[in-house]
Order: sequence, then C-alpha cells, then structure tokens
Amino acid sequence: MFKYFPHTEEDLQEMLKACGVSSVHDLFADVPEAARFKREYRLPQALSETDLRLFFEQLTHPLSTQQLICFAGAGCYDHYAPSVVQNIIERSEFLTSYTPYQAEISQGTLHYIFEYQSMIAELTGLDISNASMYDGATATAEAMMMAWGNAKKATRVLVSETLDPKVRRVVDTYAHFHGVPLQLIPAKNGALDREALDNELAEGGVAGVIVQQPNYFGIVEDYSGIADAVHEQKGILVINATPSDLAILKTPGDWGADVAVGEGQSLGIPMTFGGPGVGFMACTEKLIRKMPGRIVGQTLDNRGQRAFVLTLQAREQHIRRQKATSNICSNQSLMALYVTIYLSLMGKEGLREVAEMSYAGAHSLCDKLLATGKFQLTFPDQPFFNEFCVDYDGDLDALLDEATECGYLAGVKVGEKTLMLAVTEQRTPEEIEELCEILDKANH
Repeated sequence: MFKYFPHTEEDLQEMLKACGVSSVHDLFADVPEAARFKREYRLPQALSETDLRLFFEQLTHPLSTQQLICFAGAGCYDHYAPSVVQNIIERSEFLTSYTPYQAEISQGTLHYIFEYQSMIAELTGLDISNASMYDGATATAEAMMMAWGNAKKATRVLVSETLDPKVRRVVDTYAHFHGVPLQLIPAKNGALDREALDNELAEGGVAGVIVQQPNYFGIVEDYSGIADAVHEQKGILVINATPSDLAILKTPGDWGADVAVGEGQSLGIPMTFGGPGVGFMACTEKLIRKMPGRIVGQTLDNRGQRAFVLTLQAREQHIRRQKATSNICSNQSLMALYVTIYLSLMGKEGLREVAEMSYAGAHSLCDKLLATGKFQLTFPDQPFFNEFCVDYDGDLDALLDEATECGYLAGVKVGEKTLMLAVTEQRTPEEIEELCEILDKANH
C-alpha cells in the first residue's frame, strides 16, 4: 500500500524470522563462494535528482522528442519539484476528493488545507489565507471585487499598467460584468508612475489599488508609502506577487498590503502547457468576511484531540449567487496540496536557495547578453530579480526561430524589438553560456 515507504528494522527482522534465517546474507547461502561478486561496484558518483533526470534525458535523446530548454517566463516558470510530490498527489484519496462538507470524514483534506493556508500566510506576511483560487488571474480579479465591496463611496479601482496583461484582461472582464469602473495607472520606465498614482489618490473615491511584485517586466518595484496613501483614502492595497520570490523579497505584508494574490505555479508546479496552476489569496484579519472561498480552522474535538473544521464559507456561494462574494466554490485543493508538499520538502532554506540561484543566473545571463553588443537593457536603471527585458535591433522573430532550432526557448517577445528572458534554478551555467553563443552568432 505504501510503496514509497522503506521497511523498518523491525519489519526486516520479522520477515527474516518467517524465512527461518538470521540475516539477509543467509538467503544467498546456496550461491557458491566462487560465483559471488566481491569487488566494489563501479558506479558513478551520486547525482542530484535534477542531474539524474538530465542524465537520462540525454540517454534517451535519439529516441524521443527533445524538450526545449526554457528561458521563458512571463508568469509561468520552469522550477524543479521533487518527484515524490507527483507520486503523493496521485493517491486516489487526494486525486478524487471533492468539497469537504462533512468534517468528520474529511479530516485529511481539511488538515492539508489548513497547512496550505498557514504556509501561504507566512509567505505573504498576512494574517489569513483561503484555500484556494483557480489561478492567479482570477484571484486578482476576486481581490478587485473585494476592494469594491469593501468601499462605501468609491468611484473606481486603480490598476497598475505593470500588472501582467493576461491578468489585466481577466480583471477587466470581471469588472465589466460587475459594473466596477477601472482606471489604468501608466508605467514610467517600466515601473508604476508614482506621480500619476498620487494625483489619482488625491482626487479621492479610490476603492483600491492593484500592483504587481516583481512586475510584468521582472522589475522589483519600490512600493514604499503607497499603502499609507491608499489607506488615507479608505481604500485597500492589493499586491499580486510571485510566491517563490518571497523567500528573499519583502512580503506584501511588509509593504503594508491588505490583500496578497498571485499564481502559485512557481512553487514547483510543472508548466504542463499552461496549467493547471493554483491561485492564492491572503489578507488582513479585518477583511476576512470579504474574502471569497473557504477557510479551514483548527480546534479540539470532544476528546481534546486536534481537529480541523470548515470555519468560514459564505452560503451565498451556493444558494444566492447574485449576492455571493464569489462563485468560485469548488474544491480546488489538489494543486494546493501540491504546493503544500513542495513547500514542506523544500523548507525555508530550500526556497531561499532556489531564489538565490534564479537571481544569480538571470544576472549572469543579462551580463553575457549585453557583452555581445547586440542587446541593450530595456530598463537599465531598474532592479530585476530573475526576469528582465532586452532590446534587439535585428529581426527578433528570426532570432527566436533560430534559438528554437538549436533547442532553446529563448524568452517571450513583449514588443516589436523587446525580448523578456527568465532564469530559474533549473538553468545551468553551461546552458546560459550556450544560449548566449547561439544568440551572438545569429545574423538577423
């Protein structure tokens, strides 16, 4: 049943006793001494799981379609995840579970949802997390609805132009059908135009402000003072964050945000052609009644033992949908479980190491590209984390096609001459060097 659990010493002794022998070696007593192998095995040195996967991919290369080496990001990132995560979530009790209405028979599901909430709350630096949203785009749209529902005399919600365009389109759709006026705050040199934001806040009537960190272009923005300015207008600050980066960057809570949302795919979930992902949402305790979805809490049962319950869930989601805080009410927790197992295995140090390697790799790639003389940083004065934009004077489409033929997905085209590249801990120094050589030798 538990095929990945090793046998204990007690298990081994019990099996040996049943066989009538005292040691494993006794089982091979019939093998002649001359036929026994007594030298050391000529095995290669131990490899990390990532290196081992790469080794077997290279062995099977002539027999299979080679997967492109990914330097693309724009909201979906090629991160490593331990193989055991996939094996655990494929267990039938996780794979087929549905909404945990009956707490007495759903303790396992409720337990891991509680752990997921605890981890997201710690990552974001906020009080409460729900479990969970469909994806980062719908989570951001739900946060926009929270801001609008929390306001009394507001006239609009402000959205930064540096928010991922894909996410903005979903927010626009929600706003259109709920009658929420949105106003786009322009970007300046790749970051939010603070002067434009201050002018809009000074006019009043702002229910909330939605920004992204790092922003769509990979820039780490300085949001100092924004939360205070928004709160003076009785509005709320929403930060769309990349959770894997929060191992190093200031959390939304540190910036004074009221709501943190985003796509949890960067927490080890495979890219798998764009989905599934998992949207996360955390907020201050003050906004708990405005939060969509469900919240699992911990309590004690009548025997004094720890138990888990579905603490908060608006019934309107099921019976009066026109007044619901949200209509996302299905149990989306399989991917939340994936994130929970990944975070448990990686731990704080593992997350930090992933972030540091991604940061170092991106800056190494950037330096090497600039050294070719064929690329210029699009936003040279702005700090970036593991993703950045460069301008290319030649035929960018032809350049990307040539890189693809050489086995590299060399970023995302975000403008006629602008290429955005991302680096994760999966990318090796050799891959970075080879990509730069390919792009440098291209004549387009």
